[in-house]
Amino acid sequence: MPASQSDGQRKPAIVILDFGSQYSELIARRVRETEVYSLVQSFRTSARELRELSPKGIILSGGPNSVYADGAPLCDPEIWNLGIPVLGVCYGMQLMVHQLGGQVELATGKAEYGKAPLHVDDPTALLTNVANESTMWMSHGDSVNRLPEHFVRLAHTSNSPEAAIADHSRKLYGVQFHPEVIHSTHGMVMIRNFVYHICGCEANWTTTAFIDEAIAQVRDQVGDKRVLLALSGGVDSSTLAFLLHRAIGDQLTCMFIDQGFMRKGEPEFLMDFFDKEFHINVVYINARERFIEKLCAITDPEEKRKIIGNEFIRVFEEESIRLGPFDYLAQGTLYPDVIESAATNVDPKKGERVAVKIKSHHNVGGLPKDLQFKLVEPLRRLFKDEVRKLGRSLGLPEEIVRRHPFPGPGLAIRILGEVTNQKLNCLRDADLIVREEIRNAGLYHDVWQAFAVLLPVCSVGVMGDQRTYAWPIVLRCVSSEDGMTADWSRLPHEVLECISNRIVNEVKEVNRVVFDITSKPPGTIEWE
Repeated sequence: MPASQSDGQRKPAIVILDFGSQYSELIARRVRETEVYSLVQSFRTSARELRELSPKGIILSGGPNSVYADGAPLCDPEIWNLGIPVLGVCYGMQLMVHQLGGQVELATGKAEYGKAPLHVDDPTALLTNVANESTMWMSHGDSVNRLPEHFVRLAHTSNSPEAAIADHSRKLYGVQFHPEVIHSTHGMVMIRNFVYHICGCEANWTTTAFIDEAIAQVRDQVGDKRVLLALSGGVDSSTLAFLLHRAIGDQLTCMFIDQGFMRKGEPEFLMDFFDKEFHINVVYINARERFIEKLCAITDPEEKRKIIGNEFIRVFEEESIRLGPFDYLAQGTLYPDVIESAATNVDPKKGERVAVKIKSHHNVGGLPKDLQFKLVEPLRRLFKDEVRKLGRSLGLPEEIVRRHPFPGPGLAIRILGEVTNQKLNCLRDADLIVREEIRNAGLYHDVWQAFAVLLPVCSVGVMGDQRTYAWPIVLRCVSSEDGMTADWSRLPHEVLECISNRIVNEVKEVNRVVFDITSKPPGTIEWE
């Protein structure tokens, strides 16, 4: 995404300049929670480009570097003369101090990480309504030891004399902590203060406004041409299908490729829901035998993923030609994918952006060159939580909107070892029981994912006074906010007991159920 233009018709009210922080995306999300539109741009974005974007405020993200390091990422110094309010976060604050004539002290054993009480010295402007000694999340080695001219202290901690600073006349602010993380108890108060009171933004980034804008944009782009969408049944593609159908009606064709690795009853539910209930044109492609044959004798998990991905592309190519011609391909690309592909991360050794390719499961990657589609990506400005809100507004049921994440290769990567129809049927039955009992206990929306895994070994059991030799099922149930880290969910013992009893009694190929209590890291959420 070029730094000189906004993504879509609407210009951002707040621009976040990314200096390589793991939290840059989170800052943008927090700003959007105030119903103000924000975008993440490279730290290389010039003052001229920012002037063209005409944001009401700029936020400088944190980052892993020291402002004194060789090749440290620096912003255009003319940014300070734009007359636009700026908030520097951690590295962003240190950079502000460094470029405006103050001094940053290199780490000398006084680094500060984790929670710390914030002592408020000036409860105005940025710190209005921020409680004294509220908890803030610190993560820095270097610290400010001399402020630039006209700057004043707003707050301090036991280790950071200048934990929050300001030049009120120029509306330049800096904080040595991360207000965007959930651990900072009054962080959102500060963000609202900056967005509303300092920058004067209006709360106009709403679902209704987005729907109106997106529909107009799609109609203008597509005209009377045909659009093809690969429908998976997940929240992204389902929301996209509803949005496009509202925009262009029967010009949209959805293709649902059943590769045989879906959960029990899902292909039937999706066809009934989209085609029969909402009259969205969905073409069902039964490719189960093709996929299972390709996986014969394959046990390596990465090879499984590649085979499934390649076969999906082949099926998609064949069927799009048969059903076509189509001028446009619709994709559920989201804003985190755009940020990642824009490669705004910083190489601390070279001070250059690191090229990062978009993840293959985010789109129909590797399409043949002779399929000359133009892309329609109306969700590319949205975060995942915004897509869920959009889905609700468009009429998607909670069963889809709040669906647990499900991997693209489906159950094929929840079967360790070779995938067979017998194992798939066994896992489908066990997985259904897991989801049913989690729902019955009222816990479905309290966990990030709950599912079953089939192991490629057998163990001895006794059922009905007879010796059995059958597969074990692993119950995996984790809690998480974003999937980057996760902890195992502490399910009530009576729920675990019910799940275990039902699986061993109702799934004849299984005689043992075990519970995975590994966090991420060191483990992963999926087993393959």
